[in-house]
Amino acid sequence: MTDTPSIHTGYADVHGAQLYYEITGAGYPLVLLHAGIADSRMWDVQFPVFAEEFLTVRYDMRGFGRSAMPSHEFCLYEDLAGLLDALGLDSAMLVGLSLGGSTAIDFTLAHPDRVDALVACAPSLSGFPWSNLALEGWGAIDDAIERGDKAAAIELDLHMWVDGPSRQPDQMDESVREQVREMLTPLYDTPEGSGAEQRLDPPAIGRLAEIKTPTLIVVGDQDMPDMMGIADKLEAGILGARKVVISGAAHMTNMEKPELFAQAVLAFLRKV
Repeated sequence: MTDTPSIHTGYADVHGAQLYYEITGAGYPLVLLHAGIADSRMWDVQFPVFAEEFLTVRYDMRGFGRSAMPSHEFCLYEDLAGLLDALGLDSAMLVGLSLGGSTAIDFTLAHPDRVDALVACAPSLSGFPWSNLALEGWGAIDDAIERGDKAAAIELDLHMWVDGPSRQPDQMDESVREQVREMLTPLYDTPEGSGAEQRLDPPAIGRLAEIKTPTLIVVGDQDMPDMMGIADKLEAGILGARKVVISGAAHMTNMEKPELFAQAVLAFLRKV
């Protein structure tokens, strides 16, 4: 039986923020980037699995999980660069979902020599024009916040991104919803104006042809239509990119279908 790799935890001082991270395993570096409704705990199932083959890192982006949000300007993809520097990693393979996916894409454009493989899972995409369905969903969440109903806002967020537009909560694995709820709830207590984010300029949507890194796109067939559109755009715009659609999963593909997710990602990374 293979011994379970030890996990090293710590905080890296990155551009004025203390970023919590965990690192385990051995081999080629692999960094996991979480969604905007979660934190690094969303990788609980994949973290030890990937560590069997790779030196695996997961971390909480500033303002998420155990990483605080300082009140000055920040840039998420430059935070990733700072974390790699702090860990002594020249380059790595990146697996990012949602916000983590867009951060990985932006980082690949800003620092192409530091990315050896890119796995973009249901990623947002800087410069992408959101649909009325997505804008209406966020509008309903904002309305709930304005009337002081945080519980309703969280439930709307869960329905939008965990259930997906074509399923109801009672059709879902309750444990997945509650795991995401646990990570999501503290985010609603982050003070407004906690820090202005610097975005990639020009945005990624018009620069996909610049990406020469081996790329895999993963999306669930129950996700928001916008995410399907982004996945198609990435597949068409990045030379050699491959797309995998996971059946029966919405936005949080790795949590809903962990085995299928790991199979698809590991098959790709092993080839790289």
